[in-house]
Amino acid sequence: MTVTQAVCLVGGRGTRLGALTDNLPKPMLNVGGRPFLDYLLHEARRFGLKHMILLTGYRAGEFASYHGRQIGSLSIEVVVEPEAAGTGGALAYAADRLDRQFFLLNGDSFFDFNWLSLTDTAGARDWIVRAALAADVQGNRYGRVDIVDGRVRGFFPRGHSDLPINAGIYLVRRTLLDHVKQLPCSLENEILPQLAQQGLLAGHAVPGSFIDIGTPEDFTRAQELMPAYMRRPAVFLDRDGVLNRDDGYVHRADQVRWIDGAIDAVRWLNDSGYYVFVVTNQAGVARGYYPEEAVHDLHAWMQTQMQLQGAHVDAFEHCPYHPESMIERYRLASDRRKPKPGMILQLQRDWTTVPQRSFLIGDRDSDIEAAHAASIRGYRFPGGNLLDFVKRCALAPRRTGGDG
Repeated sequence: MTVTQAVCLVGGRGTRLGALTDNLPKPMLNVGGRPFLDYLLHEARRFGLKHMILLTGYRAGEFASYHGRQIGSLSIEVVVEPEAAGTGGALAYAADRLDRQFFLLNGDSFFDFNWLSLTDTAGARDWIVRAALAADVQGNRYGRVDIVDGRVRGFFPRGHSDLPINAGIYLVRRTLLDHVKQLPCSLENEILPQLAQQGLLAGHAVPGSFIDIGTPEDFTRAQELMPAYMRRPAVFLDRDGVLNRDDGYVHRADQVRWIDGAIDAVRWLNDSGYYVFVVTNQAGVARGYYPEEAVHDLHAWMQTQMQLQGAHVDAFEHCPYHPESMIERYRLASDRRKPKPGMILQLQRDWTTVPQRSFLIGDRDSDIEAAHAASIRGYRFPGGNLLDFVKRCALAPRRTGGDG
């Protein structure tokens, strides 16, 4: 099943930060020029989630401006716990709002990995929580997690630096609430160890950048690290002829025939830390073959199909304009229509991309021309398996000009 909901625990006091949290809750502290919480909302939006619940407690009023906010397709709801009840208790108070499965995350830490990889649970039915584990964190500050064959067997307070740490992001089944017997209740100290003993806590250990802002030292480090984490190389994919076969004005789900390895390629790019964007000319709209709403609907369907396999596209951009359109409002020589670079340039403005490490894959000369006009590499896909081609492009020497 697809997961569309995330729940963020933002109710803690943050006493280790001293006076910094006297007037602001920890997730609302300014980090790199924006509230730390905004980085987590950015990630939830990236992974195609639709609904974020903020579970608040300490200085709950500071989150009021987020209630009802829409960030892309992500809507935000703020739920205030009536009294401090621990992390497990906060979930219990929100029981009537929880989906059957949802992502749960700590509001004071950030782990740079593909959240959707947690949904890849084929053959693993007997779990209640699947925890993301940061595999390469050094030092003795954090407790460690003992994991064997994808199951968490126990926790060590500190030491054992060869073991991963709990990164504070989970895929949770709502049946977790059956284990909250009394309040207050700590998810970390009571529920997770209990689930581990029962063999119901799965773990997914992956490398990735991790930081929390719980101490003054790490809060200071985060000022530079968090903006740096947002800067990523990007891969721009044409749609028809690259992700799906170009059978002529594809605009319905029943017309889509995926290119071999297409979803695997997107997943590989996600796991490798790239932003993934789709940039597609849609002259069928201008010619009156289908309405523009059909493009949005098809892209939403494609996103859902990819999410089922742990993959996602960060943003879809399309150009419905054509200078010879039969529909007046689409009759335009738009700089968004490839070979013009408008769609690519807009995405570079809206997202913090690294052009020197970014590239485009298309199936026509106009795609490659658009890439070069945006000062990124362009590669023409000859057909075959897209995953194999993407890997070759990602590993190709960077150079100026050429089509790969």
